[in-house]
Amino acid sequence: MNLITFTIALTALISLILAFIAFWLPVLNPDNEKTSPYECGFDPLGSARLPFSLRFFLVAILFLLFDLEIALLLPLPWGDQLDFPLITILWTATILILLTLGLIYEWLQGGLEWAE
Repeated sequence: MNLITFTIALTALISLILAFIAFWLPVLNPDNEKTSPYECGFDPLGSARLPFSLRFFLVAILFLLFDLEIALLLPLPWGDQLDFPLITILWTATILILLTLGLIYEWLQGGLEWAE
């Protein structure tokens, strides 16, 4: 048996074992909490017209902003191999400085406070 066939068979076997365990384990102990849908802490059977916390929304938007900022920094290791890596470093520093200033502004304005 050559190496490729062995690797494919081993991968298929491990995948089947993990799939079987994933379908078998959650059924062991079902209760009311596990079978109910998760709706970010809200009662899924209650009214959909309840007021939504604006602070939760703002913190979620800040998280998305800083999460997407990582996508802008991902090409940085390849940018260092360009002919002029100083330009890449300047753009990276500009992005990080703008995001840091925005975070400081939000912090000073109280946008990150959960309680009044």
